[in-house]
Amino acid sequence: MIVADTNLLVHLFVQGTHTMKSEAVLMKDQGWAAPWLWRSEFRNALIGLVRRGQVTRQEADHLVETAETWMSGREYTVESHTVLRLAAESGCSAYDCEFVAVAEDLGLPLVTADRQLLRAFPSTAVAPDVIVSRK
Repeated sequence: MIVADTNLLVHLFVQGTHTMKSEAVLMKDQGWAAPWLWRSEFRNALIGLVRRGQVTRQEADHLVETAETWMSGREYTVESHTVLRLAAESGCSAYDCEFVAVAEDLGLPLVTADRQLLRAFPSTAVAPDVIVSRK
């Protein structure tokens, strides 16, 4: 099982140049978890795509429904003091540290393409390529 950053989820459900990488991570590990925040970040990414004309509003509605159904039962709350501590120590956003907090709490890797998270949390955050290359 892994904690999936929102960028990994977006690339899994929205076809694009990074979809194959997200699919490869899924082939390695089908158990994905995330903090509840992923929903807001996912919706924000979708509305950006709608505004740029890359997907229609109807497509965005379908994508969010599909993603929320798939992630159901794998969403976690976080302790605010933990998130604040992680953000203060790392310089990363509190939003990003929610994912780190879930990963640390569950003892799972956080799979992300976010370079700042990868640098700040080398024992928790791993790039998708690392997960894919593991045997």
